[in-house]
Amino acid sequence: MSRADLQFRNYPITKSPDSTRISINRRLSTRFRVQSLFPRLSWTNLRHEGAALISTFATLLFAFAQRRGGLNQWIQSHVLDETFKGLYTLNAFDLLLLIPYFVVLFVLAFYGVHRYVLVYKYYKHRKNHRSEPAAYFQDNQLPYVTVQLPIFNEQFVVDRLVESVCKLQYPPDKLQIQVLDDSTDETVEVASAVVQRYAAMGHNIVYLHRTNRHGFKAGALDEGLKSATGEFVAIFDADFTPPEDWLLRVIHHFTDPKIGMVQTRWTHLNREYSFLTQVEAILLDGHFVLEHGGRSRAGVFFNFNGTAGMWRRAAIDEAGGWEHDTLTEDTDLSYRAQMKGWKFAYLQDVECPAELPVEMTAFKTQQARWAKGLIQVGLKILPRVLSEKRLSKTVRLEAWYHLTANISYPLMIVLSTLLMPAMIIRSYQGWFQMLFIDFPLFMASTFSISSFYLVSQKELFPKKWYRTFLYLPFLMALGIGLTVTNTKAVLEALFRKQTAFARTPKYRVVTKSDKPIASKYRKRLGLIPWIELLIGCYFFWTTWYAISTENYFTVPFLILFVIGYWYTGLLSLLQGRFERLTFHGEPQTPKPYPVGV
Repeated sequence: MSRADLQFRNYPITKSPDSTRISINRRLSTRFRVQSLFPRLSWTNLRHEGAALISTFATLLFAFAQRRGGLNQWIQSHVLDETFKGLYTLNAFDLLLLIPYFVVLFVLAFYGVHRYVLVYKYYKHRKNHRSEPAAYFQDNQLPYVTVQLPIFNEQFVVDRLVESVCKLQYPPDKLQIQVLDDSTDETVEVASAVVQRYAAMGHNIVYLHRTNRHGFKAGALDEGLKSATGEFVAIFDADFTPPEDWLLRVIHHFTDPKIGMVQTRWTHLNREYSFLTQVEAILLDGHFVLEHGGRSRAGVFFNFNGTAGMWRRAAIDEAGGWEHDTLTEDTDLSYRAQMKGWKFAYLQDVECPAELPVEMTAFKTQQARWAKGLIQVGLKILPRVLSEKRLSKTVRLEAWYHLTANISYPLMIVLSTLLMPAMIIRSYQGWFQMLFIDFPLFMASTFSISSFYLVSQKELFPKKWYRTFLYLPFLMALGIGLTVTNTKAVLEALFRKQTAFARTPKYRVVTKSDKPIASKYRKRLGLIPWIELLIGCYFFWTTWYAISTENYFTVPFLILFVIGYWYTGLLSLLQGRFERLTFHGEPQTPKPYPVGV
């Protein structure tokens, strides 16, 4: 298409309105003239001359910017126009909305900026990256090790777990394996049979089954320690498959007598299973690379993740042992041990594969448990950490960030409620204030997430990290969509409401051809997915309002809210239902309800 096809002779360019005409008329005039331009475009020619499409849009943009009724007038009428200056007066009602709005934005920006701080610490202290131990045990002096495998209703993965652990390279006479089973279903028979099979092969493996489940996972680990023979204790959850050389790559770091715990990095067996698992993998990579990496390199407190790590038995005992008054007993013990003077080591180069949750509601259950547990640990431990004068200010400040970060979820709910009225009020107060106050705060609150996870992917996958850009909008949207579930969890923690340890279902789903088949591990849905859908509808209406009032700067943020709430709500309601369909003629177990939160 030539430029002649887009001549404006049928749409004469009139002179700009008289300067005394009010701003509203100028906005409407500009809008209607721009809209009248596009029906005359020849889309047939565009289809046949695809190469001319880019130049066509460039020509349009150039013409729109140059004509007096185009971009210049929009800037004059929307940004620089002072026709209504002085007509709006801030009142008490507006203050009641704007004060909490800005308080929430500042707090969220406070935590958002901290992500940049972690990235800075990660690179500033890169020389402290730990890969090789300072010394090695002699082969005949390797210490005794106990491997604990806590499980609860894991009939689909327990055999894979035991098989992986029994393949670990370590002197058999110095290795003890404990299967700590609290199961109440067929897992009892499955696990018992697996243990008997490997014991008959000569492995030092024992099966310990409890019927009361007192203390949940922490109680099972504590019970296992009563009969543990190892000086060091490695722990693996049911969905993990440690590599054969894992023990030998970890144990030598304990030649340093000050090391109390060594944590290794999780990798993902089913990363490519679905779009959801790919986003989950990016989230966990960010945690292990930049949170653990940044904190460990900077010498501040970080936590054992409950699995894929090894403890010195003396550190557990000196810290007071496993306690079960929080849902994240691993973080609780980590802080108590570090306050006793024990040092922790993080091995980013030592990987331990695990299975990611394949269903949205299972993922939400896991995230809610972690969110509630960290707040519980903060309420329990943080006053002692902050009042401990032996700890540096940097350590205490980082502990504050770490243990209180999930308070951002209730704040996101408050922000969701205030965003629409605040947007209306702020538009009356002028564009400059929105651009130089609201917009930077939003950027600090939200886009720090994107840079945070981009850096982590660049560290792990230097040749293909750029693909993460495709997932960033959905990653941020998923974080927004989790706010309802995690807000409920945080509020339960703040109000000291105790709940049972909610396990994350594992189905041994690794490849795209695998399908979850455990319908009995799912519960009926609650109201949370419906609440998420309603909030998404509210933000859809807010997005429409922002577009209709030409408040375009807020639209990208609002779209993230819409996608996030609708995605989590719809996937919670629908995921699993379609899997009742038979693929390739293979029967599948019915799945009437996804798991509830």
